[in-house]
Amino acid sequence: MARVRIEFTIEPFREGDPGPHVLAGVAAVEGAGLTVDFGPFSSVALGAEDEALDAIGALLRDALAAGATRVSLQVERGEP
Repeated sequence: MARVRIEFTIEPFREGDPGPHVLAGVAAVEGAGLTVDFGPFSSVALGAEDEALDAIGALLRDALAAGATRVSLQVERGEP
């Protein structure tokens, strides 16, 4: 199965305080079984394709429900 890299940014951006919308999105990705590398401008997770696709749905659902106004997402599919 292919590996998938997810890079995401959740807005609105609050310097020094990620806010509940960001924390909810990160928790959703982690809850799907992926480890998140949380960065100052974007966060990255890598996992098997099935897990990554589940994580993307959960990320969007939970971040928007917690008040996100925009979720930017890049998905790269790589080798197993």
